[in-house]
Amino acid sequence: MRQDQLPLLISGPCSAETRAQLLATAEALVGLPLSYFRAGIWKPRTQPGAFEGVGENGLRWLQEVKKTYGFKICTEVATAEHVALAEQYELDMVWIGARSTVNPFTVQELAEALQGKNIPVMVKNPVNPDLKLWLGAIERLERHQIEVIGAIHRGFSVYEKTNYRNNPHWQIAIDLKQERPELNLIMDPSHIGGRANLIQPLAQQALDLNYDGLMIESHIDPDKAWTDAKQQISPQKLKEIYTELEPRNPAAVQANALAAYREQLSIIDDSLINLLQQRMAISKEIGVHKRQHNQHILQAQRWEETLKANLQKALDSGLSEEFAKQMIKMLHEESLRIQMAVNSQNNNDHSGK
Repeated sequence: MRQDQLPLLISGPCSAETRAQLLATAEALVGLPLSYFRAGIWKPRTQPGAFEGVGENGLRWLQEVKKTYGFKICTEVATAEHVALAEQYELDMVWIGARSTVNPFTVQELAEALQGKNIPVMVKNPVNPDLKLWLGAIERLERHQIEVIGAIHRGFSVYEKTNYRNNPHWQIAIDLKQERPELNLIMDPSHIGGRANLIQPLAQQALDLNYDGLMIESHIDPDKAWTDAKQQISPQKLKEIYTELEPRNPAAVQANALAAYREQLSIIDDSLINLLQQRMAISKEIGVHKRQHNQHILQAQRWEETLKANLQKALDSGLSEEFAKQMIKMLHEESLRIQMAVNSQNNNDHSGK
């Protein structure tokens, strides 16, 4: 890419682990036009007992990275104490993580702590897909005179398994940019994809959708990373990806806007298939129960009640009556087929004795 087309780039390891690891990663990133070198100092883990960061020692190492290699440095903050330490160690930017953005009380505490610090703040999207929460966090910072604010799109948590670690919900990020076009919008393909091989296509899609930059996790030895090893790449791989990125153009923006909608449909389809699988597993359990209690497989009154209730819900949701009726009937027929298969298996077991 030409120098005037380069997006803002933030990179560094998911977590600061050791001084040697941090300095080696920084040295290997020399040559890239890094806007900021990142490292997680405090790690809000999903479950207790996991590595939760090295704390203040990591800030000393980040400061050494800054003095040695000239990179601006940044990390995530989640408490007022974190903010005070970030100021003490002269960090150049901080971000508010997804688990913090979701909590207005936490954001308020951080906004008050950051007031008057004259440091840029990035806000990651909340873990759940809620545009108002994301905007609300940004607005709380603005009310405390934080002058330089950006947004980081890292995807949203989902219960169902999808191709991504975190569902992109592209439309939410697009809506944020439309509502607040003056904000820098950064894509975090590491957290959205959750796998190293997805970073390049996601990064390219970010450029095609007119994002302002990228936050990509890099580690001197990704396979041995203490946290999120699967989604980190080596500095050399990052250089290859960055070199291969194509500049945005209007045609690509239009094509990728359509691709974003299609990706949403694919994720919904995956969820539907998972839900159908769960539904049929329950149908099988019902079949076992009916067999054990000598009940009829088809219970006409229950079926009529279910059809009427679900058809009304579908109509209230705007689905056509014909489509809704066919869908409900097909689900019922498949449930009956599964229950009859359970009954047949039981009969075969008895006949074989």
